[in-house]
Amino acid sequence: MKTKSILATGVLASASMLLSACGGGESTGIEPKEMADALHSVMEADRTVYTRLIVNRLVKEEKVIKASEHWKDEQALVLPAQMFRYGAERVAEKGAAFSYSLLSSWPVNKQNKPKTDVEVKGLKFIEENPGKNFYGEEKLGDTTYFTAVYPDVAVAPACVSCHNGHKDTPRTDFKIGDVMGGVVIRIPVKS
Repeated sequence: MKTKSILATGVLASASMLLSACGGGESTGIEPKEMADALHSVMEADRTVYTRLIVNRLVKEEKVIKASEHWKDEQALVLPAQMFRYGAERVAEKGAAFSYSLLSSWPVNKQNKPKTDVEVKGLKFIEENPGKNFYGEEKLGDTTYFTAVYPDVAVAPACVSCHNGHKDTPRTDFKIGDVMGGVVIRIPVKS
């Protein structure tokens, strides 16, 4: 729980610093694309560091503990995707002006499949255009959002073995460097 709070606090602090450095969110402030890109930089760095330095090292290299989706019951490490979701939930609890999630065309957890047209288009785009991001706008309810989709790439052997070997996986041929899904960031914009 403490690690989730640290991750979420880091993301929120980065967002706050960016907003105040760029005019406090006024019309002369930071553009939604710049904000989304900055938020993603922090998220991607934290996710990669946790995956490589904690999960992959302790599970694959040193073999001192396992990582499991049932981490509480099994006294194991939280999976990187779960850590990411817990951070997103914490940011939502704090009432941040943005949201983020991790989705995939091949989700192990069916809750993580794309639901909106922009999510579907965004995932398809990043899968077909390695190294590129997708940007769009969508209206959900009464709110218009700038929506960005960034590739979520397999950065360590732990990513590949977990996804390829999971009992609920729809895909079993991931390799290091493959796009496994996408990080979706939504920022409300004025109509």
